Amino acid sequence: MGKDAGGSRQARKVVVAYRAAALVVFVMSLAWALIFSVSGHHAMARAELFPAAVAILCFILIEAGRLELVLKVTQIACFVFIVYFCLLFDTPDPAYPRVTHLFLPLLAILAYLDHIRRPSRFQLAIIAASVIAFVVLHVSAYAPPFAEPIPHELRRVGIWVNATLATATFCSAVWLLQRRLTAPKGLARDLLAALQRDELTLAYQPQADRNGRIVGAEALLRWTHPVRGTVSPATFIPVAEEAGLMPLVGGFVLEEACRTLARWSAEPALERLTLSINVSAGQFNESDFVASVRSTIRAHRIDPARLRLELTESVLIAGLDAVAAKMEELRALGLSFSLDDFGTGYSSLSYLRRLPVCELKIDRSFVAGAADDGRDAALLRSIIAMARDLDLSIVAEGVETQPQWTALKRFGCDVFQGWLIGRPGPAADLEAAVGNQGLPEPLALQSRLRMATAKPATR
Repeated sequence: MGKDAGGSRQARKVVVAYRAAALVVFVMSLAWALIFSVSGHHAMARAELFPAAVAILCFILIEAGRLELVLKVTQIACFVFIVYFCLLFDTPDPAYPRVTHLFLPLLAILAYLDHIRRPSRFQLAIIAASVIAFVVLHVSAYAPPFAEPIPHELRRVGIWVNATLATATFCSAVWLLQRRLTAPKGLARDLLAALQRDELTLAYQPQADRNGRIVGAEALLRWTHPVRGTVSPATFIPVAEEAGLMPLVGGFVLEEACRTLARWSAEPALERLTLSINVSAGQFNESDFVASVRSTIRAHRIDPARLRLELTESVLIAGLDAVAAKMEELRALGLSFSLDDFGTGYSSLSYLRRLPVCELKIDRSFVAGAADDGRDAALLRSIIAMARDLDLSIVAEGVETQPQWTALKRFGCDVFQGWLIGRPGPAADLEAAVGNQGLPEPLALQSRLRMATAKPATR
């Protein structure tokens, strides 16, 4: 589907932002609780401990990788606290207006931003409740008989602090909304429309074993735009990550891959093939990802052992334990995992022993120097030896020349992928290649080599 470097950066930004927001809420809540407590208003101090406790809970959920749950908990807690504080403490009087309710429009805008990313009835409910509550609290001076209004000496400071903070946050929210609705989101809107107009397709690049026999393929996403023409994955994948469309795009890839496997299962020559698909961090860390995969597999009645999910280290942004647990759930369904771009991540070795992967894909940057007998070759030999010790199979991607194939075969590589084996193309081309595997191995490889050019293939 495309490399996930953009997804990794985006995911890290989201987690950092969530952590920072939780920390700010915690510190501000404790500060106000201390101020109220010192001034003798213990009920207000206790009320301020509520958002502090919610901030701690959210921080724990962030570390556990439950980002979607963090968002829902935060929205519900903010709404409840704002309404509660307005009615019991921030009651208006002729000298000082109510200001806490100014945060309700911000809550509505943030819910709308999330609704754009992923349509949800929950977000629509938050938007409606926030807007209605804002109007009611703004025009009404109602306060219950047991309300404890904030004393004037504190309100004198509070109205300036809260109004300033609400204004600054509102400006930030408007800026975020403007970014959502303007370029480069034009391409994102086109991508969303492409999902509905069947402009997206899968290209299948064959994977061959040591004897040159095709044993599987990787499904790569392609987009043919009616005006722009062919749009490179290097262009639209980062846009999809930025717009939060990867769950939808990844869902399309999963659906099409399962449909292909279902068709192959009816053909004796194709039923043994394994199909690999790339799964982005955004898609993998969705709370309903396991359920989505399970339902898609059952709907197409495929053998899950023939579907392989390729992950990069960017999925670990949700936390190693959470990722490992989700992978175990998926493995229980019969799926297998490949660790993509191995050797390029700083922490690959540290988490390799914790994740239930069965295959390593050596990055093309190492494969390019396989035949040079230099450092790349030494690294390749070490990686393959380590994989053997861990009982993992090895796939070399980006194999473009016969010397590379020969060297990798000598090192002990199991499976090969690249232009030497075959270019990405329609499923029909792959199926025809599988049917023509009666050619002697050297002749087949030489034929593929003549088809290759000096320009590397793009993913």
